[in-house]
Amino acid sequence: MNILLFGATGMVGQGVLRECLLADDVQQVRVIGRTPVTQVDAKLSQVVHADLFDYRGIESELQGFDACFFCLGVSAVGLDEAQYTRLTYDLTLAAAETLSRLNPGMTFVYVSGAGTDSSEKGRSMWARVKGRTENALQRLPFKAVYLMRPGAIQPLHGVRSKTRLYQAVYSLAGPLMSLLRRLWPDSIQTTETMGRAMLAVARKGAPQAILDPKAINQLSART
Repeated sequence: MNILLFGATGMVGQGVLRECLLADDVQQVRVIGRTPVTQVDAKLSQVVHADLFDYRGIESELQGFDACFFCLGVSAVGLDEAQYTRLTYDLTLAAAETLSRLNPGMTFVYVSGAGTDSSEKGRSMWARVKGRTENALQRLPFKAVYLMRPGAIQPLHGVRSKTRLYQAVYSLAGPLMSLLRRLWPDSIQTTETMGRAMLAVARKGAPQAILDPKAINQLSART
């Protein structure tokens, strides 16, 4: 498979990139982002692109891919609905609309979140915007769209959050999260299970488009 990866410098994206590079059936991983990754691998290529709302200048770099793993995202903390919509809905659809035109046979996998509001009418602002984004993605002419709604995510294998506060919490809570994951395995994902589940749906699909924490873990286990 040839994979496009957005958000490879984020916590989830780092884990997804690791799993892609380890997978025997992945021939190429192309990372698209504002900031380059530090990894060096024969499978890995990068396109550093400043404007993630406009891909007209790099369309030739986005063709010929079997799947896109879209891991870009921001916290809604401190943002109003217009700002969060710009950085969630608008940013995601700018990439997805371009890719659906260039690669209609592509599988598009989007990292959303548990609690996303598919009705787009609930009280939670972030959940409404995520739901609107998911719904718009499902209307695009891709081969398939999968919407991953993880719960808590534990970073593994040296993966780190770019947000210092979050990383401090992960560092302190790591042993506790490992214990909680053993007690309630369907409530917590890891960066490893996220990457493996994405690869699983790119290879063979899934019974449903919306993948909750339990489904993510089950898909990861079959990789």
